[in-house]
Amino acid sequence: MFVKILNITFLLFNMNQNELSLIKTLKDLKEFGYQYRSIKEEMAQNLANKLYNNQPVFPEIHGYEDTVLPQLYHAILAGHNIVLLGEKGQAKTKIMRSLIHLLDEYFPVIDGTLIPESPFRPITKQAKKILQEKRENTPIRWIHREERYGEKLAPGSRIADIIGDLDPAKVIEGSSLGSEDALHYGLLPRMNHGIFAINELPDLDYLVQVAMFNILEEEDIQIRGLPVRLSLDVFICFTANPSEYTRSGKIITQLKDRIGAEIRTHYPKTREIGLKITKQEIRIPAIKPEVIVPKFIEEIIEEITIQARRHPLVNQKSGVSARLSIANYETIVASARRRALQLKQPVAYARMTDLGNIFSSSLGKIELDPYRDEAVTEYQVILKLIDLAIKEIFEEYFPEKKYSQEFENITKQVYQANVIEISDTMPTSEYKKILKIVPSLFDLLKDQNWDKNDELFASGIEFILEGLTTKEKISRRRLGEIVSFKSVDLY
Repeated sequence: MFVKILNITFLLFNMNQNELSLIKTLKDLKEFGYQYRSIKEEMAQNLANKLYNNQPVFPEIHGYEDTVLPQLYHAILAGHNIVLLGEKGQAKTKIMRSLIHLLDEYFPVIDGTLIPESPFRPITKQAKKILQEKRENTPIRWIHREERYGEKLAPGSRIADIIGDLDPAKVIEGSSLGSEDALHYGLLPRMNHGIFAINELPDLDYLVQVAMFNILEEEDIQIRGLPVRLSLDVFICFTANPSEYTRSGKIITQLKDRIGAEIRTHYPKTREIGLKITKQEIRIPAIKPEVIVPKFIEEIIEEITIQARRHPLVNQKSGVSARLSIANYETIVASARRRALQLKQPVAYARMTDLGNIFSSSLGKIELDPYRDEAVTEYQVILKLIDLAIKEIFEEYFPEKKYSQEFENITKQVYQANVIEISDTMPTSEYKKILKIVPSLFDLLKDQNWDKNDELFASGIEFILEGLTTKEKISRRRLGEIVSFKSVDLY
């Protein structure tokens, strides 16, 4: 039976819409050999198939392979509804939306009903009437998996939005108040044979929470006290912030009790995973010139977010979303592109000076600790996070033990030069002049092969000078788009 169902599913996955259009009636569907499965059986079966064949289940979800995803697999195989608990920016919504890949590509429903209903499992009066009248000739239409996912944001949601209510227009037209014909179905019944998701469960109104009891336990709904009970076939998932979810009074205890599995998400465990997520999620207009972001700048962008997630001045209960890294990466690309356009360059390289433009993309994404000194501003905290990130990455590229003599030589040469100025739109030719003033920079550039490309050469010089600043070997002063570096002895 298992193999037979998998074979039928495989056929459905590989049939195009033209081929499916040949199956127009219930009789055609039966002759094809289609077998109805509930939504939870369908998801469990398709997941089992992927796991058995070592196929990627959620290829766009990274860093959860050994933590979150096994729990999610267990919940699906167990036929449980789920709640994803995590701070903002932990891919909770992305996971919910990725669940559609566990659905068959196309699903057959009775044509002419207000909500999707399988001809093998009709639940409304309307569907039962069609089946009774047309029997084997009951018309069939196919819905794509994308149509079988519905999502609702909890704040402001009413019972009418989610479950349904009486439709005044239908009553005026003559439908009886006590009849199914007078109902307007909410999003949940419209997701029959599909996935229904609610974001921010703790903000769901108490009356709606109570209405969810039967759906989670008995899998049926009742609208407006009418003598109508619809036995739904639906997979339900929620998201919630852990601090809100566990706060007394936010969620009715009986609702929690009816959710099959609580799955805790987390931020990426390593910088490499975080950067992989960032590069996957960035959305930048594909215009010229092309922008190249050196690896060390990519790492700094991600490290800023990591530092924010552990810094005492940042509210850790609120969390720091991956959107901080994504927005900063996009801003740095935009900054590099603007410079290349002004300098008429065919290719743009991101530089350290571009980090000075990420304040607009960082503000609002970091919530400061409410108990901090009020004199500390968000701007100051972001500056501190940038310096901490630069220091962390710089020490990985140029450890003190290995490069202490080169650091000393550079410091002396900066002292002799009195001041070195770098601006956001400085052409690469000006960086070669800096190298003549501070020739010891070349040893560090050569070690990283940054001397092979003029633009990477410029980015590397800025990185070294900024890194030495964070190590307090030299000092820095910013004035608009101009950054001045001096020996610390001169201040």
